[in-house]
Amino acid sequence: MRRWSPLNDRQRELLRRLDAGEELGLASAERLSAYALRDRGLLAIGRRSGAVRAEVTEAGEFYLEHGHHPEDPRYAGAPQSGAKKMPVPYSERAVAARARRAKAAELIERLVAERRVVIPEPDEATEAEYRRSVDYAKRHDLTPPGKRIEKLRLWNRELQISLEDGPHHNAKSQRPESVPPIPVPAQLGYLHPVVGALKEDQCRLAVSAPLRSRALRLFQGLCAEAVKRGYALREHPMDENYSSRAYGYGGTYVPSRPSRREGELDLVVGDFTYTVTIKQEFPLSEDPERAQSLMVELSYSRSGRQGKWADRKRWRLEDVLGVVLREIEVRSREDAQRRIEEKRAEEDRKIRWQAAMDSAREQAIQAQLATVLDEQAKEWHRARALSQYCDALERRLAASDGSAAPEAVSTLQWLEWARAYVGSLDPLRELPGMPTLHDPAVEELKPYLTGWSLRGPEEHGSSGHR
Repeated sequence: MRRWSPLNDRQRELLRRLDAGEELGLASAERLSAYALRDRGLLAIGRRSGAVRAEVTEAGEFYLEHGHHPEDPRYAGAPQSGAKKMPVPYSERAVAARARRAKAAELIERLVAERRVVIPEPDEATEAEYRRSVDYAKRHDLTPPGKRIEKLRLWNRELQISLEDGPHHNAKSQRPESVPPIPVPAQLGYLHPVVGALKEDQCRLAVSAPLRSRALRLFQGLCAEAVKRGYALREHPMDENYSSRAYGYGGTYVPSRPSRREGELDLVVGDFTYTVTIKQEFPLSEDPERAQSLMVELSYSRSGRQGKWADRKRWRLEDVLGVVLREIEVRSREDAQRRIEEKRAEEDRKIRWQAAMDSAREQAIQAQLATVLDEQAKEWHRARALSQYCDALERRLAASDGSAAPEAVSTLQWLEWARAYVGSLDPLRELPGMPTLHDPAVEELKPYLTGWSLRGPEEHGSSGHR
């Protein structure tokens, strides 16, 4: 594989996150992607204070801006055999950079004025263009001091870009050493009832006694601080297949269900509940040091925020409980704001659906009127054609000689009936009035809803809005 070969989706996303200020994770797949990016000259990887650090190089920034490696011959003019490769002219690169900066600056101006920009159901190209503008603004510090940009996909597939208070959760100021620690008790004395229930349930947090004791003390420290800040705590409900009952057999403790290595509790902030899990980071490791490492994990975040912390050389979990609790508080504020935004979007969608329904009803009524008019026009044309036929028949009768007298009598009778019948067909024999209409049935509205559903604003239509 050449240095300029296109990156896969995982590598592009990692490069973008690292450029936005996030730290390199511990997952082996992520580390492999990072080393692949390093081999292509897009990342510089080194160690500082015992921790692996990854920084995006100029070539990496170029890839993020232009979507290809700066050495890619397809964009620099493929060289002939023995010929020297010609670089992209600086003037062309400068024009592209100015255009990108202008779009990013325009987006920031809108965010400062409106606080959030909502793009209804963007296609892939539109979303990619906004993502590049956001990435450029982050890389070149275009955001106002004390603010950060957040991207969010709403439930109705709208893309929301907002300007939020505070730095990004992976910024240097947000690292564990910048947050006051939460006191963790040295012994398991008085426990919060939730922690006490977890301690008594031997089927949960089934790890070695020292690790279990430490995990429970971490839970107790977190609970004590949460109660002090006015938050509620609950036992995390287990699934129906889990049971904490156990049976004695020959003096041996036999759990009725396989034990769980992790312990969980629910922390309630306002209207939102967040599950906090403590578990072994490497439960199957044969390395004694790695086997003693614990991890704190928060339930899934829709905004892609950090949700895992583990023991490291630079800090222990006792040092990061403050970060965990602060993360929960930040999520609660963001979730509350998101609920407001989703409620607003839901109300807006209801208004648009009702407007679509009203428009469809009006179009259905117009269709009824058009149908009546078409029928009247057809009857008029038919009456006119039959009247012309009667005129021709009358002329033929007048031109007949006396030898056809018996047939003429019958023809005259037929002509008289035909004239009367044609008169009954003519819609203009009397002045036509406004037709009597019926209220359109639900199915009559369907052709005019342009993708909205008959069942309501939340249902998907056949096309258009989804």
